[in-house]
Amino acid sequence: MGVGDFSRIGTNIAALEAQKSLNQISSKIAVNQLRLSTGKRINSAEDDAAGFIIGKGLETRVRGLTQALSNIGDTKNTLAVAEGGLQNILNILQTMKEKAVQAASDTLGSIERSAIESQLDDLTAEIDTIVDKDTTFNGVKLIDGTFTGKSSQVGANAGDILILNIVGDHDAGSLSLGDASLDVSSATAASTAMSRIDAAIAVVNNSIRSIGSTQARLTTKENTLSTSITNTEAAKSRILDADLSKEQLEVTKLQILQQTALIMLAQANAAPQNVLQLLQ
Repeated sequence: MGVGDFSRIGTNIAALEAQKSLNQISSKIAVNQLRLSTGKRINSAEDDAAGFIIGKGLETRVRGLTQALSNIGDTKNTLAVAEGGLQNILNILQTMKEKAVQAASDTLGSIERSAIESQLDDLTAEIDTIVDKDTTFNGVKLIDGTFTGKSSQVGANAGDILILNIVGDHDAGSLSLGDASLDVSSATAASTAMSRIDAAIAVVNNSIRSIGSTQARLTTKENTLSTSITNTEAAKSRILDADLSKEQLEVTKLQILQQTALIMLAQANAAPQNVLQLLQ
């Protein structure tokens, strides 16, 4: 810092130093006021280059994790649609089992058996409708045997994927419940039909169990991602966000110094006038 001689008035060193100090203080106030207005400690790389890069890296990870969490939600919705379709099929199979049990009795006549046969045919047709038309997500069929090897991105990094498989076609033909497979024209034939329906129920139950297991895994992953997002946000906040109470205290201190610098600048500008007394 330069020290001026008050008798040399060509250059007012004291005023220049006071002005420099005033400018520096004003610049610091502007920085603190920006932090207070944005809530951010780092508003550009100039503020803290390393902190800026680290903070942006954490922000990128948070956004990736958040999207992965959304992907999990979509995947769970997809599986829920598939499960709903399978549960409807299971309800139909239970009704078919009930009718087959009814037909496995020699007390029924041909008219009654014909009525049961007709109802079973209608129920198998409805199973095909559920598989081919009703159980879809974004136009993709879920339980017709084609929804296998499908990947879902469940993390922020490449390779964080979950492979989805709903194995097997669940239409009536694949479940051995076609028209030729269900015959209730006699008690013996109805007993065979019962066995086929029981096997179909086992297949559908196994598919529902598999979907439930995947859903449980996704729920665990969902909880893990939520925790990761919270912790990463906390780390990002500590680097990028401003401590508002600290910034306000700093502004108050600097405003006092700014007023002091203004007074000193005024006094420094007035000091050369004292030389006039030497000329009197």
